[in-house]
Amino acid sequence: MSVLHTVVWFLVAIGILVVAHEFGHYLAARLAGVKVLRFSLGFGRPVFSRRLGRDRTEWAVAALPFGGYVKMLDEREGEVPPAEAHRSFNRASVWRRIGIVVAGPVANFLLAVVLYWALFLHGMPAMKPLIGEPPAGSPAARAGLVAGDEIRRVDGADTPSFQDLRLELLRAGVAGDALTLELADGRRVRLDAPPLASENLERDTLRPLGIVPYTPQIDPVIGEVLPDGAAARAGFRRGDRLIAADGAFVPDWQAWVTVVRAHPSKPMRIAYERDGQRGELTVVPDTVEEKGQRVGKIGAGPEVDEAMMAGLPTEVRYGPVEALVRGAQKTWEMSAFTLEMMGRMVIGQISWRNLSGPLTIADYAGQSATLGWISFVGFLALVSVSLGVLNLLPVPLLDGGHLMYYVAEALTGRPVSERAMEIGSRIGMALLLLLMSFALFNDLQRLLGG
Repeated sequence: MSVLHTVVWFLVAIGILVVAHEFGHYLAARLAGVKVLRFSLGFGRPVFSRRLGRDRTEWAVAALPFGGYVKMLDEREGEVPPAEAHRSFNRASVWRRIGIVVAGPVANFLLAVVLYWALFLHGMPAMKPLIGEPPAGSPAARAGLVAGDEIRRVDGADTPSFQDLRLELLRAGVAGDALTLELADGRRVRLDAPPLASENLERDTLRPLGIVPYTPQIDPVIGEVLPDGAAARAGFRRGDRLIAADGAFVPDWQAWVTVVRAHPSKPMRIAYERDGQRGELTVVPDTVEEKGQRVGKIGAGPEVDEAMMAGLPTEVRYGPVEALVRGAQKTWEMSAFTLEMMGRMVIGQISWRNLSGPLTIADYAGQSATLGWISFVGFLALVSVSLGVLNLLPVPLLDGGHLMYYVAEALTGRPVSERAMEIGSRIGMALLLLLMSFALFNDLQRLLGG
C-alpha cells in the first residue's frame, strides 16, 4: 500500500468527518439567528473560497487540512455594525450558545448512526461467532467450551458475528468481571477470566481467554504453487499431499504453516505423496519479516473444500427500521465504550500505549479503503464516534470546554470571566499538546516497531 494511497484516503476521511462536525455548528448557528462569517475545511490560508447565500458566508478550503472551523459574528473578536449586533454569537442567549456548541459532536454521532444504518441495511459480510478448540487450562476450556461452539450472546448482548463477539468480550473483559455466554445450542456458561492485559489492546486480547476463531481442519494437500516460491523451486506440484517434515508426521495444513514459519532459510526434508507414489524433497523456506519477526514461507496454498467452508461466513443485515435502531444502538454502545476506555486510561487501568494519533488513523484509513467500501464506511463510523466523544470532554479549546463555561454561566447567571477563560485556554492547550505527543509517540512506535 503506497504512501499516496494512505494520504489520499486519510484526507477523504478527515474531510467527511470535519465537514459533518462543522456543519452541525453552522446549522445550529443559523437556526439560533447567529450570523456565520466563514465555514472553513482546514486551517491557515484559504486555497479556495466562495461567498454564498444571503449573509455572504465564505466557504473555504484551507492549506492545512487537519480540522476546520466555523467563524461567527462576535463582538469580542472585532467591530460589529450596530445593525447586526443582535446576530452576534456573544449576544445569543446562553442556551442558544450551548445548542450551537453541542451541535458539532451531535452531528458526528448522527453521522455514525447514518453510516451504521447504511451498513446494516446493505448487509455486512462477516464470520459466524464460532470458536476454535480452547487451549488446555484456559478460562474457555475450564468453562467447558469446545471447538465449533457458536456464542450468540455475551452478558445479554447479541454477537451475530465473530467481530461482534470480539468487541463484546473486550468490553466486558477489560474490567475482569465474570462473563455469561449464551450458545447456539441453548447452553449458558460462565467464563471466569482475569482482567485482559492492557499494555496494548490492539494485540489479540482474546487468546488469554482461550477464545480463538474456528478454522476447520484442512488436509495438507497443495492447491496452489506460486511460480517464484520456495515450493516451486523444490519441485512441488498442485495435488501433492504433504506427510512429514524431517521425519516428523504433520497432521494438517495449519500445523504445516506453523512448522514452515519456524524454519526461515533452513532446509527441510519433506515427505509427500503424488499420484499414489511417495517421495521426498528438500525445500528452503524464504525468509519474510512479519511484525518484527523473521518467519518462513514456501509460496504454497492449500486445496480447500468449498463445502466445508460454506457454513462459516454470515451476513449481518436488517430491515430499514431495525437497521436504524441497530445503528443508534451501535453508536451509543461505541460512545460509552470509548468514554469508558478513556476513563480507565486516566486512572491507569489501561496503558497510554493504546492511544492512537494521526499516523495510525491514516494507516487504518488506507487499509480499510483497500478492503472495500464496507470496511471504509465502518472505519468512518468508528472514528466519527470517537471524534464526537473527544470533543465533548470538558477540556478548554474543545467543544466540551466551551460547554463547561456556558453551563457554569447558566447556573450562576453570569458569564465566566475573561481571565478564567484565558487560564483555561492555556491549560487546555497544554493538555492537548501532551495528548498529541503521547499519540504521535505511540504512532511512531507502531510504525517503526511493526
